Amino acid sequence: MIDGKRVLIIMPAWNEADGVADVIKEVHATLPGADVLVVDDGSADETAAVARSAGATVMKLPYNLGVGGAMRAGYKYAYDRDYDVAIQVDADGQHDPRNVPELLARLEAGADLVMGARFAGTGEYQARGPRRWAMLVLAFWLSRMARTRLTDVTSGFRACGRDLIDVFARWYPVEYLGDTVESTIAVIRAGYRVEQVPVAMRPRTTGTPSQSPLKATLYLGRIGMILLLAFSRRSVLRPARNGK
Repeated sequence: MIDGKRVLIIMPAWNEADGVADVIKEVHATLPGADVLVVDDGSADETAAVARSAGATVMKLPYNLGVGGAMRAGYKYAYDRDYDVAIQVDADGQHDPRNVPELLARLEAGADLVMGARFAGTGEYQARGPRRWAMLVLAFWLSRMARTRLTDVTSGFRACGRDLIDVFARWYPVEYLGDTVESTIAVIRAGYRVEQVPVAMRPRTTGTPSQSPLKATLYLGRIGMILLLAFSRRSVLRPARNGK
């Protein structure tokens, strides 16, 4: 428990055996009141065994679904066990768990989804090329949709409360490279309150980045399609309840 809330850290992991134990131990040391669920996304290494030995609960998927599929499984776990808050933390060490209380504070203040933003004046993280262009376009349009300043809508460091745990357990996009963006757009369109807090992103401790120049270029095209669909189709989520 943290401030009377049951908090679950959902950690999607794919072939992160070399570093996941250190990340889990840091989370436990920094957030002793939170539970940690590692969703092993079809790893070919010993990620599941290492995570379990480090003190995490492990859900092992039979094959690789991608981050979106792993997160949907994690949200379903959180919903079935009545957690009040679910927080996505990457298994590669880039997300600093010391920022979690700031995310929780924004949820307590009334936000439904809070993102840790890398481009909000904290830290030195930089993105270049097509990926940076996509981030700028997304930040502009989603800020207008949400009627608040959002600088990093692709961030995977995110916290949500019980309402969105329920929503994401039933619906969460599983397409590779699009889950955070598409889910954020859907949440905004349904009337949920989205906010951000500035965070400093750390270098990954292990593993290989999922991006490449080709994938980054394809990502830019996919972002355009996601935005087009967001403005042309009906919302896939139920509207936010008034007076939450």
